Amino acid sequence: MSEAVVPHEIEKRAAAVPGRLRRALDSDLFYSFRRSKITMIAAAVTLLFFLLAIFASVLSVQNPFDPAQLQLMNSRIPPLWTADGQSPFLLGTDEQGRDVLSAILYGLRISLLVGVLGVILSGAIGILLGLTAGYFGGAIDGLIMRIADVQLSFPAILIALLINGIAKSVFGNRLDEMSMLAVLVFAIGLSFWVQYARTVRGSVLIEKNKDYVAAAQLIGLPAPVIMLRHVLPNTTGPILVIATINLALAIITEATLSFLGSGMPETMPSLGTLIRIGNGYLFAGEWWIVAFPGFALAVMILSINLLGDWLRDALNPKLR
Repeated sequence: MSEAVVPHEIEKRAAAVPGRLRRALDSDLFYSFRRSKITMIAAAVTLLFFLLAIFASVLSVQNPFDPAQLQLMNSRIPPLWTADGQSPFLLGTDEQGRDVLSAILYGLRISLLVGVLGVILSGAIGILLGLTAGYFGGAIDGLIMRIADVQLSFPAILIALLINGIAKSVFGNRLDEMSMLAVLVFAIGLSFWVQYARTVRGSVLIEKNKDYVAAAQLIGLPAPVIMLRHVLPNTTGPILVIATINLALAIITEATLSFLGSGMPETMPSLGTLIRIGNGYLFAGEWWIVAFPGFALAVMILSINLLGDWLRDALNPKLR
């Protein structure tokens, strides 16, 4: 009997996949996505940036992080379509002979990596604290929310600068490129958890009084299982909206820190570092060193923000 059941179950699960895909394509969310041309363009642009970051090593004419591939003889070459442009430097080079397009592609990888990891860390912290505060209530809820209120009184960039400064004062010159990346992720993660915590707490306060939670408590399920398996799935909509918007904020925060000299070093530059490097050459006529990284950052942030705005409206039951 068991040998006959297993193939039958496999066939049922395989047949269920197209059904789930069909339901997803027929959902109100996907219908709203298809109706919004701006959102579709924003999604395509965002996906393009992620693909460019992933395949940066394939698409680049040089590794801008490798000093052996940089030649000072090729420094400050203007873009290819100008009178003094040279192949293969499509967007020109900077003062170190680094191809600007290659630097942008590798800088995209750093900026997106810091942004995505920072959002994951802040989401994990905020969701855990929000679940704990909403489910248990009482003194635990009061303590977590007071900490959140205090942090909300300070700008996120100020908190990130403070954490970054503490790390630099403690570790000093021992911070290499990867350590600096980890510090930025940690600083961003601790700067953006509050919104997750407050949103999840509000959802938990509503959900924990419903019958399915009472039934789970009645059969003796432990609190972590109830929170993670039964309550958390009902808060995924707001979490997804916050994560999308915070991704843009995290990338901007990293770029700001790098522009101020407190972020990624020039040996592994992010988009913010590239903008800081090129800023000194803007009024010397070498505009391409700062203009193209700045344009890439602006377009990426705009596309992610447009996606976040669409998600917020699409998942808002009052607007359906």
